[in-house]
Amino acid sequence: MQNFIIDIKHFIAQNTDLAIDENPAGFPNTPFKYLFFPEKNVVLHCVSLENKVDEATFFQKISQLLAQKDIRVIHLWEDVWQTKRSIVESRLMSIFGKSETIPARLTQVQRIDKPTLDKFLINNHLQGKVNAKLKYGLFLPNRYFRVIQNEKVLHENAHREAFLVAVASFSNAKKFIRDGQEFRSYELIRFANYKGFTVVGGLNKLLKMFIDEHAPDDIMTYADADWSDGTNYEKIGFERIELTPQLTFELDNETFVRKLADENSKTKIYNSGNWKFLMKLKDDAERD
Repeated sequence: MQNFIIDIKHFIAQNTDLAIDENPAGFPNTPFKYLFFPEKNVVLHCVSLENKVDEATFFQKISQLLAQKDIRVIHLWEDVWQTKRSIVESRLMSIFGKSETIPARLTQVQRIDKPTLDKFLINNHLQGKVNAKLKYGLFLPNRYFRVIQNEKVLHENAHREAFLVAVASFSNAKKFIRDGQEFRSYELIRFANYKGFTVVGGLNKLLKMFIDEHAPDDIMTYADADWSDGTNYEKIGFERIELTPQLTFELDNETFVRKLADENSKTKIYNSGNWKFLMKLKDDAERD
């Protein structure tokens, strides 16, 4: 555990000037370590694999107690840090306001194919690739490459006409009846920015194109409660529906391979579940 914590603290010290308060008084009891950043009102709950909790709702309760103090908690698991470190670092920098930003108005929305989506998600999303029917990308044309400060990214994309800076993927429509009306509902399955960047207004721009092309009645999505309370979804028109039950995983402590547990799993761990959100697009008159 000590090396895990040292690595996180070293990364943050190298890339920010934020003060760290370790294990502040008054925080909920835990066998793990807190790294609290008072300036941002954010705490990393560093979940070491050396310790284990058997209470299925433990992490959800920690989140709820800290939310009462208006503190955002990130449950940062050691296996996630070890296997997806560059993506974790990128997400932390975004949370701390240290990402490089690109205005969405400079980008163009295009349909992308499955290999392009899969590669992007593997490299830039903590949960990796997923099957999706509808796939969109945000591209920064090379005439705007001047806004990029990262020399490595500039070099890697110098020969391209455009740089893929964000993606969004959606399910096909599912039809269901609610209050005597038929609804066509889609799921926003994945959204991701390129590591180290935040496309300001990027998700809004991707959603607009999707809505223009498919005219959905609803769009549903989930936010990983280990990382987010989903407030950013509410800011762009989604309604918070519920916190889903925690997921149960089986984890190999040596290989850091994590998979959903089944009834034969001997060692189980529990996450914080997901926040479910819904964007209602059907006219209010049609709903009444």
